[in-house]
Amino acid sequence: MVKPSNTVGIANATGRPWDEWVSLLDAAGARELAHAAIAKLTLEHMPDSVERAEWWAQGTAIAYEQHTGVRVPGQSCTGDFQLSASRTIAGDKDAALEAWLTVIAGSEEFGGVPIDADATTSSSEKWRYWRVPMADGTRVAVNISDRPNGKASVGLTHTKLDSAEAIEFWRPIWKQLLAQL
Repeated sequence: MVKPSNTVGIANATGRPWDEWVSLLDAAGARELAHAAIAKLTLEHMPDSVERAEWWAQGTAIAYEQHTGVRVPGQSCTGDFQLSASRTIAGDKDAALEAWLTVIAGSEEFGGVPIDADATTSSSEKWRYWRVPMADGTRVAVNISDRPNGKASVGLTHTKLDSAEAIEFWRPIWKQLLAQL
């Protein structure tokens, strides 16, 4: 099942108990704000000692939206749903991309849904990317980066899903493919 944001983790990372975040955001009128404005407000109140403050501000905003019922777990701020899965493997980002391409070689569908167009790959100095549109209007992206100690992180995101149930359908499919790396 899709789980709500980890408010205990947010409290530990930010040094502010979750009930204080809720009180602070409620007092600032966050229940009437869009996601971007809540995230900005959260960042403005993020303690200076927090590492990756922007990331924690986004997570806090999402947790607040789930807390207030604006969105359910797995739902994006635009109303659709998405899932993420990842795996760390031995090798660098180029080897990880090659491994992914080998795993999915010849695939014309995933989960019974045809691929809508050829997948694309691209790269930057720090990242390797693989993307494919699906016939049902969803999109799948794999982002690969180097990790310490000769490892690579392979992160998959499936976006534009229509429900939390779709997340539950797709998660084991993507996890099974990632497990083959």
